[in-house]
Amino acid sequence: MNRTTLRALTLAVIAAAGTTGAQAQTEIKVSYQPALYWALPFYVATEKNWWAEVGLKPVFSTFPAGVPQIAASASKSWDVGGTGSVPAVLGHVRFGIKTIGVTNDESAGNALLARKEMVDKFSKDPASIKGQTIVLTANSTGDYAVQSCLKKWGIAKADVTIKNMGQAEIISAMSSGNADLGGLWAPNIYTLEEKAGARVLCSGKEGGAVVPGALIARGDYAEQNPENVAKFLAVYLRAWKWLNANRAEGIQMMKKFYEQGGVSVSEASMNKEFDTRPTFDLEGQLQRMDRSKGASSVDTWFADIASFMRGTGALQSVPASGDYITDAYMKRVMADPKLREFATRAN
Repeated sequence: MNRTTLRALTLAVIAAAGTTGAQAQTEIKVSYQPALYWALPFYVATEKNWWAEVGLKPVFSTFPAGVPQIAASASKSWDVGGTGSVPAVLGHVRFGIKTIGVTNDESAGNALLARKEMVDKFSKDPASIKGQTIVLTANSTGDYAVQSCLKKWGIAKADVTIKNMGQAEIISAMSSGNADLGGLWAPNIYTLEEKAGARVLCSGKEGGAVVPGALIARGDYAEQNPENVAKFLAVYLRAWKWLNANRAEGIQMMKKFYEQGGVSVSEASMNKEFDTRPTFDLEGQLQRMDRSKGASSVDTWFADIASFMRGTGALQSVPASGDYITDAYMKRVMADPKLREFATRAN
C-alpha cells in the first residue's frame, strides 16, 4: 500500500468516526426562559460540553414567560425544559405536560415590590395597599407570591386592581413612576432594586408560599423516550452539583448568561441567588418526590399552587398530583450506575 493510499484510508476512517460520533448524539429540544437562575444549568452544561457525554445534542428555544412556553408545546416545538410551577400545572391540564423534577426553591425569588417613594408607606401600613393597582404577570409564580402576601395582610384580591404585564413592562412602569406596586421574579427583582431603588415588601417565602420551579417534559415525548429524559435530568443535576461546588466560576458564567438575556445585576445579587434559592441533587429530588408515606413534599407544593389557580379561574378543578408529577425519570437516573455517577459528579 503506497503512502497516498494509506493517507486516503486514514482520512476516510477519521471521517467515518466523526460521522459515527455525530449520529450517536440524539437531538433533544430544550425550552426555558433566559437569564433566570434555574436556567443557568443549561448554559453551564453547554459550555462544559456535558450534553455530548450522555449522547444528547440540545436544540434550545426560549420564551419570555411560562404561559407562551407551555402553549408552544402543542406544536411539539420542544421536548423537555424548565418553567415555573404555575405554568407547569397549567401545562398538564391543557397539554398533558409532566413535571419530572424541581429546578429550585424560588420562594424568596418571587415577590411584591414597591417603588422607592412608596416603600415606607406600604411597609409601615400594608392595609394602605387596598385600592391600589398592582402590575404583575398573570398566572405566574410572581402572581402566586403576590397573592400569598396579600392574604398574609388580610387583603382580598378584590381589594386591589390587578393589571397584567410582562416583566420588562413592569420594570419600565415602576422605574418611570407609572406604577407603585409590582410582582416580579428574580433577577428582575434585583434589576428594579439596583436601577430604580425599589424594595421588596414581601416575598413568597414571607407570605408562607413554597414556590418550586419545575422540570418538565411533554407527556408523549417522555413516554416514547424515557432514556433521553433521564439523560436530560442527569445533565441538569450535574450542572447544579458543579455550580454549588464552584461558585466563583459559576458566578462568572452566570454573569455571561444573564447578559446574553439582556439582564445586568451586581455580583452581590448573583450571590443572593445562590444564597436564597435552594437546589436539590439526585437524592434530594427523590426525597422530596417520595410517596412511600403518602403525599410527597412536591405533591403538597403543587396542590397548593393548583388551589391558587382554581381561585383565579385559571383552572376549573385541582388536578390529582399523581396524574402529572412523576419521579419515574429521576429513578431511572438513580438506577443507572453510569448516569447516577455522571449526575452526582461535582467536576
